[in-house]
Amino acid sequence: MSAVPTTSRPTAPRPAATTALSRMTALARAELTLLGRTRGALVAALFVPLVLPVSASQAAREMDLAEAGLDTGTFVLPAAIGFSLLFAVYSVLVGTFVVRREELVLKRLRTGELRDAEILAGAALPAVLTGLAQSLLLAAGCTVLLDVAAPSAPHFAVLGLLLGLVLCAALAAATAAFTRTGESAQVTPMPLMMVSMVGSGMFVPLELLPDRVASVCELLPLTPVVTLVRGGWTGDLSAYDALGAVATAVAWTAVAVFAVRRRFSWEPRR
Repeated sequence: MSAVPTTSRPTAPRPAATTALSRMTALARAELTLLGRTRGALVAALFVPLVLPVSASQAAREMDLAEAGLDTGTFVLPAAIGFSLLFAVYSVLVGTFVVRREELVLKRLRTGELRDAEILAGAALPAVLTGLAQSLLLAAGCTVLLDVAAPSAPHFAVLGLLLGLVLCAALAAATAAFTRTGESAQVTPMPLMMVSMVGSGMFVPLELLPDRVASVCELLPLTPVVTLVRGGWTGDLSAYDALGAVATAVAWTAVAVFAVRRRFSWEPRR
């Protein structure tokens, strides 16, 4: 008696395994598309940081920068990078996090493979890369137009820029945790932005402020970033001062991350 031949049942293809990097990259591509459709965010991210350095250069003419050991170039260049971090990264991301939360995008993303940190990092990636590219462009532009020499301590400048990108993304998520609607997201970033522009050395170097005021301003979130970037070009930043700036930036980042873990809402706030 011959055996009846058996046919194997076709197996369904297994879904391709994903990694944290691939998931965040996919989310970042989608977020980049949405960012390109938002005119207000594009203006804040691309054009405002390019205009404000002109105001800073005009203000520099009325100050005795030599007293602070600076010239127009070494004053404007770090300020321009600070403007880019505030507008292209911090301000844009506050609106992004709040609007995506109100549209229930964040809630839906949590039902998939993405983890909470991956959702926030992937959504922040386009703005962070925009801020990085714009900072490099501004540095090159200031070098050519203001005759700025090559940085004397480039490691300080690179460290300051990287810390600033991470810090502004974390601060944006923390600010979004206390922001109720997309309309209010246009207002809630303003206090930190105004305080940073006035007190973090973007419009007035800390060396020209009274000692007590300067001591307080050194503790502001964006001050260590401006200090490190400026010290990278001037080369007069000591290792002790650099370590203090790094510690201040890391401390603010840790505070922002703690606030996000405790207060960030993934559903619309009513």
